Amino acid sequence: MNTVSVERLIEEGRLNGFQKLMILGTALPILMYGFDNQLLAFSASMMMQEWQLPRSAFETPMNLSLYGVMIGALFGGLLGDRIGRRLALLSSVILFGTMTLAAAGVTGIPMLGWARLISGLGFGGAIPNAVALAYEFVPRRNRVWAVVLTMSCLPIGGTAAGYVAFRVLPASGWRGLFLLGGTLSIVLGLILFKVLLESPRYLATRRERRPTLIALLRKLGHAVSSDVAFVESEATKTTGSRASLRDLFGPTFQLDIVGLFGAFFACVLATTIVPLSLPATFRTAGYKASELGIVLSLWNLGGLCGVLVGAFIVQRFGSRTTLLGMSAASLVCATFMTAVFFGPRSTLLFLVWVVFGGCVNAVQTIIYALAAHVFPTEVRASGIGMALTIGRIGNFTAGYMAGFSRDQLSGPMYFAAAAIAMTVTLGFLALIRRHIPTRNQNLIRNRSHAGTAPADV
Repeated sequence: MNTVSVERLIEEGRLNGFQKLMILGTALPILMYGFDNQLLAFSASMMMQEWQLPRSAFETPMNLSLYGVMIGALFGGLLGDRIGRRLALLSSVILFGTMTLAAAGVTGIPMLGWARLISGLGFGGAIPNAVALAYEFVPRRNRVWAVVLTMSCLPIGGTAAGYVAFRVLPASGWRGLFLLGGTLSIVLGLILFKVLLESPRYLATRRERRPTLIALLRKLGHAVSSDVAFVESEATKTTGSRASLRDLFGPTFQLDIVGLFGAFFACVLATTIVPLSLPATFRTAGYKASELGIVLSLWNLGGLCGVLVGAFIVQRFGSRTTLLGMSAASLVCATFMTAVFFGPRSTLLFLVWVVFGGCVNAVQTIIYALAAHVFPTEVRASGIGMALTIGRIGNFTAGYMAGFSRDQLSGPMYFAAAAIAMTVTLGFLALIRRHIPTRNQNLIRNRSHAGTAPADV
């Protein structure tokens, strides 16, 4: 009987069209998350007029969505490790699509709050399972790109929501906008139930799903015989076959989990406090309202470029050098902005601003790939979900810090707060031992495997 390691088959194989289709299947739910999550922000003004309420009344529904994401990420990750990433992901899509659709019929703040809370559960449950699926479907050399492309769809979805809202709101009102978003999400979920398949590495941990695994490996281009015996890599074993929170905090991970969770919290804090403080900061510095859009566009442009450059560097030099280097660069940029922001405007100032946005956003996005690398298959979605939950706490902390900075501190101190957050991020990232290896380390690993490769299957 032939034996084969599913991990090695996937890691050392070639990326084919079927795998690219699967990555698209993980990215589209995240795009719809970004789309549906922004609908309330674009609809609030029209809802305020209809219900005769101040903007402050809508803060509670918006915050409830964040609470939902925190809870949904934690339990959605655990669910993904127990019933499968595919089912947990698509159930999350159907959930937030249904609640977005339901939001079109609400008549007041309490109903809206419940709809947003339950939507948040779906939003949170989607991310850890999408990241785990993207990571586990492709060869080792393509993993960072798969995760980065999946997570990059979140801001793309938010941008698309603004574009669509500009055209739908005047014609169909805010209810029409929610109807559109909910319908698209549900339709996408139903289509993906037919198209998207389960992770091969997850299937390898479930003996009862062996026929499904064999069929999937054949779709991936591997000539697997019907009597093949699957062996598990030592690198992916944990203490048991079922995930639990206790596994995440066991001795297996030690400093890695502390470093990873701390880095998630601090980096999300940094990436949130800057946009929250941006309008007040730039108005204080004398910028016109029309210029704020340009400044924000430069931040987003820097973020996009930074993510792409960062992913390329990780593939060659590993995540330790890349993430620590980008964290240090963002710290330098934030310190520079603190010192000279209220001085004369210059090309150098805007260049530093772009680099700052690029480095901070790159660290936040690539850290998802690092989380997927740190945790083994059996607890991967749970680990990512827990890290995301810790990160959402950074969102709330940023809101309080932005308010304190606005009321008690001068404008440049906004950047000082971001500098402190990225210093903390740098420190926690340095604690992690299981960083994504460099290309040379991967080559050495492949050569060591070549001498003990399993028979042709």
